[in-house]
Amino acid sequence: MKQRLLNLWRENRVFLIFVLLMLVFRSAVADWNHIPSGSMYPGIIEGDRIGVNKLAYDLQLPFTGISLYQRDNPARGEVVVFRHPQTGTRLVKRVIGVPGDSLAMQNNQLILNGEPLAYTAVAQHASSQDWMEQLPGAPHAIRTQQTSSLLNSFPAITVPDGHYIMLGDNRDNSADSRVFGPVPRDAIIGRATHVVMSLDPERFYLPRGDRFWQGIDS
Repeated sequence: MKQRLLNLWRENRVFLIFVLLMLVFRSAVADWNHIPSGSMYPGIIEGDRIGVNKLAYDLQLPFTGISLYQRDNPARGEVVVFRHPQTGTRLVKRVIGVPGDSLAMQNNQLILNGEPLAYTAVAQHASSQDWMEQLPGAPHAIRTQQTSSLLNSFPAITVPDGHYIMLGDNRDNSADSRVFGPVPRDAIIGRATHVVMSLDPERFYLPRGDRFWQGIDS
């Protein structure tokens, strides 16, 4: 058995080293994430595969998720990949509140540190409206529904130390911090950088060529 394993290693060592290095790279440097829902419309859509920079915030021990060195912290407006605080499921949302921020929402208008954000209409659809949300330093597009939603308002909260408020850009169709609360810093995996590729689930997963390598607004 030992000799068989040695022969296997000798015959395939280049390939095996390549696979190991690729796994280390995906674990600690960069990865991609499939988008299964429309919670980040209009910027990120169902069927996108997004690139994730795992070195944006931490140098991690491969295969563990343990931070060896904290390089930076997420900034307001950045799109990040993180683990659900209760289930551990990977999610993609936008950082809206950083530690110490005061946040409230009234009829889908965010109030940040006592100042209501401005909104500019971008496009209207049959049942929804796209807006440019003027988050300080990081304006970005969001989508709201024409009908009222239980998610469109919440009272003022202060973001706890070491935590972040994450919201989906598709505001009335996103289970985010309004549902599961603030996200701890150590649950954040990395920053979403661009759409690597996109496959259309409504057209037999044909490629959407115009979305390949498209930057993510953050």
